[in-house]
Amino acid sequence: MPLSRCGEPAARAALHERLPDKWQGDTVKRLFLLVALAATFVGGLAYGNWGLASLPAGASADTVVIEKAARRLVLMRQGQVLKSYRVSLGGQPIGPKEREGDERTPEGPYVIDSRNPNSAFHLSLHISYPNAADSARAAKLGVAPGGAITIHGIRNGLGWLGRFQRLRDWTRGCVAVTNPEIEEIWRAVPDGTQVEIVP
Repeated sequence: MPLSRCGEPAARAALHERLPDKWQGDTVKRLFLLVALAATFVGGLAYGNWGLASLPAGASADTVVIEKAARRLVLMRQGQVLKSYRVSLGGQPIGPKEREGDERTPEGPYVIDSRNPNSAFHLSLHISYPNAADSARAAKLGVAPGGAITIHGIRNGLGWLGRFQRLRDWTRGCVAVTNPEIEEIWRAVPDGTQVEIVP
């Protein structure tokens, strides 16, 4: 059997000379894939959390309108739009909330009646559901109306999802925005603000 210059059989030496090229090609492919995945991940995070135009400093809303079909929350002051936000709703978004656990977002007139800086969903503004009509409807059905409906951010620890939280309706009846958005809404919406939730 012919020998290579290192004293190995020529066939084995030839194999060793071929393998590094193959490995090198695989390494380049893997490196390219890794860079592409990293770029996609970083781009996704940037899109998910890229800031949009902010409310002017000191802006204060007197009404919050939540348009369920449009998945939109609108801050208003004296009939003028201050800013609008895209939202996620309850997992069963069509129709008014009727009972506890139905995962529907209520419809009707409410107010912001309290706030929770220590919410499990970053920050939350409590909506005064159930109102008198909601309670009467639930009583007629013989069910509990439910409660704890809020406008809130993303679950603590998952804020990096940013706008991706809007890809589906995922709350249990609440209205969800991104964490930077709830921080802005929190500052602009005092307790007692009127809330109108429409289909």
